[in-house]
Amino acid sequence: MILIQLFWVFLLIGFVSFGGGYAIIPMIEMEILKQGWMTTQQFTDVIAIASMSPGPIATNSAILVGYQVQGITGAIAAGLGMVLPSLILVIIIAMFFKRISKNKHVESAFYGLRPIITGLIGYAAIKFAISNHLVSSISWYSFSLLVICALSLFALIRLRMHPALVIILSGIVGAAIYS
Repeated sequence: MILIQLFWVFLLIGFVSFGGGYAIIPMIEMEILKQGWMTTQQFTDVIAIASMSPGPIATNSAILVGYQVQGITGAIAAGLGMVLPSLILVIIIAMFFKRISKNKHVESAFYGLRPIITGLIGYAAIKFAISNHLVSSISWYSFSLLVICALSLFALIRLRMHPALVIILSGIVGAAIYS
């Protein structure tokens, strides 16, 4: 039954995913393509909507995929599958937090996960840029997108500008350049 499949796929993703929503996107994409539930373009649209919606992108993505596949019941099944692992793990960790928080092995494991999480987020960004034909070849258009991206990173990291302000300014620059 498709509802059980949706629940199970997102339950497994929820249990093995670390690093936040953007790090989970490649796993969700791989599973939905493997299952034949969506095309890459449909999934890209789901991610665009999920990232603009309030709340965690992974949960929003699961709900939107579930809705696309099986309507409201699919959205509920996928959403529960995605949220349940976090809920269970948070409850278990909360019970043992005092004991494990200072454990050197736990600290080392989380420290070791940082590079792969960064890589997964970078992979998701590059994959979506390519699938949306933003960086298919070197052109004025793709160069200007890279410049806006670099300036946005500079404003966030060096100038410590608020992300909302950077988003607004990037939108204004984009409207001025591409209109």
